[in-house]
Amino acid sequence: MLDAPIKETFRDAAKKLTGPHKRAFMAKVAEDYLDGSARKAERHLGWRRTSVQLGLDERRTGIRCVDNYQARGRQLSETKLPHLATDIRDLVDGEAQADPKFKSTLYYTRISARAVREALIEEKGYSDEALPTRQTIGNLLNRMGYRLKNPKVKPLKKLPQTDAIFANVAQANYAADAAPNLLRISIDSKAKVKIGNLSRGGKARTLDATKANDHDDHWDAILVPFGILDVLAGQLSIYFGQSAETTDFIVDCLEAWWREHHDNYPQIEGLEINLDGGSAVRSNRTQFIKRMVEFVQMTRLSVHLIYYPPYHSKYNPIERCWAALEQYWNGTILNSIDTAVQWASNMTWNGLKPLVHLIEGTYEKNITVPSDELEAYKQQWLCSEALPKWDIKIVPN
Repeated sequence: MLDAPIKETFRDAAKKLTGPHKRAFMAKVAEDYLDGSARKAERHLGWRRTSVQLGLDERRTGIRCVDNYQARGRQLSETKLPHLATDIRDLVDGEAQADPKFKSTLYYTRISARAVREALIEEKGYSDEALPTRQTIGNLLNRMGYRLKNPKVKPLKKLPQTDAIFANVAQANYAADAAPNLLRISIDSKAKVKIGNLSRGGKARTLDATKANDHDDHWDAILVPFGILDVLAGQLSIYFGQSAETTDFIVDCLEAWWREHHDNYPQIEGLEINLDGGSAVRSNRTQFIKRMVEFVQMTRLSVHLIYYPPYHSKYNPIERCWAALEQYWNGTILNSIDTAVQWASNMTWNGLKPLVHLIEGTYEKNITVPSDELEAYKQQWLCSEALPKWDIKIVPN
């Protein structure tokens, strides 16, 4: 008789083998220790009797049996129900083949495995017992190519000048970064932030989840974030307005930023500003022309406005800062202005915490400058001949 350690050794060795090699090993053990009996191998070692007997027959005849692994296991649902895949495709594609005017009940609904299963019963006449489970329907949809996907965004629009604008941006940025007397900054505003007991999505690790309102139809305040990024140093400044995103708000923030930081840049004689063509900073907006010329006169800095092409604002460097902020406070209920300011102050960008400011006051919208008054400012508003809307230099008078 085999003792317990020997049995365990044989079982362990058999587990490490497969197919004909496993059967040959089990047959050899049966012949040497168990009188060539498949029944004894099953009783003493727990091996399947038919497998051991097949191994004994293979050793006796010298003929190796070929395993048909593909025939094992359950049949696929589309094999047992040959019309199932066609019926699903008719439903999911939204039009039945028999009648092009017929619209599936799934036509205006979010397609899920549960909805497809219910539509098969309602429209295709399947019984609940005949159909596979919801999970199996989901696996079948995956095999057919109807996988879970996010809707694709429309391709970016492209102007005839888009490539030339990008080339101009790259050239101007390279020149500014290499010049010791120029500073490149990136400016832009972020989507307005509603302040209140509102769910903003996302998740946070807490013992007890903070309860937000079940409807986001009431809020206490709205903040207008505007950012200025020193591109090379990585220092971010965030200004939260409480009124509207206007030209005056943006240039006021720019002036406040320079008053706070000009001592850090004693050698700087000019700014290169990366921006996109938002409504408040368009190169043909009269109030923006006026305020930027006044900014140049006040600071005695030359300013070079380098616009990114339309529909491509995501390439503006500061957009990555906004993405980092959203990632940081995602899942947080911003139920007060102070909460929003404190959270923004504690994020990091390139290892640095931003400098966060709260801007008081109300800004009036839709301010324009009369054409006769604007002429004096346009003398310092020097547009590029090749890209007049996307490359502007402003020099002190």
